[in-house]
Amino acid sequence: MHPEYDISIITINYHGIADTCEMIDSIPRTKRRLEVIVVDNGSTDNEADRLEERYQRNDVCFPVKIIRSDRNRGFAGANNMGIRKAAGKLIFLVNNDTLLNDTDIDALAERLEKDERIGAVSPLICDHEGELLIQYAGYAPLSKITLRNHAIGYGEKEHGKYGIAHPTPYLHGAAMMVRKEAIDKAGLMPECYFLYYEELDWSIMLRQAGYQLWFEPACTVKHKESRTTGKMSDTKNYFITRNRLLFAKRNLNTWYCWLAYAYQIGIVFPKNVVSHIVHKHPELARSTAQGIWDFLGGRKHPLES
Repeated sequence: MHPEYDISIITINYHGIADTCEMIDSIPRTKRRLEVIVVDNGSTDNEADRLEERYQRNDVCFPVKIIRSDRNRGFAGANNMGIRKAAGKLIFLVNNDTLLNDTDIDALAERLEKDERIGAVSPLICDHEGELLIQYAGYAPLSKITLRNHAIGYGEKEHGKYGIAHPTPYLHGAAMMVRKEAIDKAGLMPECYFLYYEELDWSIMLRQAGYQLWFEPACTVKHKESRTTGKMSDTKNYFITRNRLLFAKRNLNTWYCWLAYAYQIGIVFPKNVVSHIVHKHPELARSTAQGIWDFLGGRKHPLES
């Protein structure tokens, strides 16, 4: 029998051991029983062994379990590995490039405990330095044709404007706490995306299972953002381009799906390619074209092999 914890904190490590250790070391004390699960997602130098050595010590006030994947399973695949091993009633999925020093983890748990209809909650997410500009205070609805939305409060520095908890259509992948029973009912995070859009799809799955999703500003997480893929790398650009179409295929009815395809391929694709070429980013133009081509042909990115 696994011991039962109140909260299982799950994070993914991929060639980011310094960030991972900084995040773990920033976890604040709480009255709740915690376990931390780190999924080493195919790091080529097997950083799992170094993490295991560092956290098998007596002064750690919660158990830290290291799971080693022999290959990169993507964001969803690695998180799902951790979820399958988790013994907590609540699952807190948090990026390794976050800092939790001032995070009130209890506020997220209390939001879920107040109402059994709430299946998952994301905190206020802001930059980790400077003016702590907001990255997320909930999401606006996603357009069925452009497949775009926006994070509420993005780029603003006045946190007080967003001090009231409210339902949101989508969780933020950098930090989200989910009931284990909601995962059992809705299913694990969809692994077909590999990177980007999987938390939006999962949010829909949770809502279709009958649960509400909430934004909880009483908890703040600081996020370094895009440490793994870069702020605008060809890898990030490829997956966003391809997965936007994949999201439409999985979640829109036939009429809206074809409208979304037409908009993305007929308008957004040529516009983005021309823009990347004009701004002397041929690698982004290539990754945009490759993302469209691979979606149409049902092919995978080399990272997914």
